[in-house]
Amino acid sequence: MAQILIIDDEEKICEFIAAFLIKEGHNVSIANLGEEGIKKINNENIDLIILDRMIPDISGDDICKIIKNKNIKTPIIMITAKTEIDDRVEGFELGCDDYICKPFSPKEMVVRVNAMLRRCNINSSEYMKFNNGLEVNKNIRKVKIRGEDIELTKTEYEIIELMTRNPHKIYTREELLEKVIDESYDKLDRVIDTHIKNLRKKIEIDSKKPKIIKTVYGVGYKLEN
Repeated sequence: MAQILIIDDEEKICEFIAAFLIKEGHNVSIANLGEEGIKKINNENIDLIILDRMIPDISGDDICKIIKNKNIKTPIIMITAKTEIDDRVEGFELGCDDYICKPFSPKEMVVRVNAMLRRCNINSSEYMKFNNGLEVNKNIRKVKIRGEDIELTKTEYEIIELMTRNPHKIYTREELLEKVIDESYDKLDRVIDTHIKNLRKKIEIDSKKPKIIKTVYGVGYKLEN
């Protein structure tokens, strides 16, 4: 089961595709405007994006560029009415991973989605386990604590994933801000402190006496394995 985002201004097409994907067992969210889609990409753990190339407020091309510039690895299937070879080549150059032309069969879309998920190993059930009870699956961007699934925001997940790359490394607030916060107006020390506080509430037995994410006073934070 994957979390799929559809960005398309045609509501009926979105609902039609979503119905087939949900029947296949996937979770689906929908954005009918580009700006709304970008917010979802920034705030939700998305496994795959289905992106219409012609969106009124922000074009699919520009959304691809934004995703690429932020170094987001989420695969993109672009849908478009443009059928020329040059248009397809341009789409791939912008960063999409697959291309499907209108009109298309929803069944074909489901086949392409499942093929892309397999190719990217999105449905892998492999979790990296730590002695502190934390489990992280980087393929599907999911986290468990003491055997239970937990829901994290995009930033909370990015903090956990970064720390699990190098357990015991001390991350300064500045380093965490640089690596996990995209929006420049949010790049304040207290923003990281707030995210850590919220994260501790979800993963610690006692958030006031944290055992997993430890504070190194005067420096920053580290993950205790």
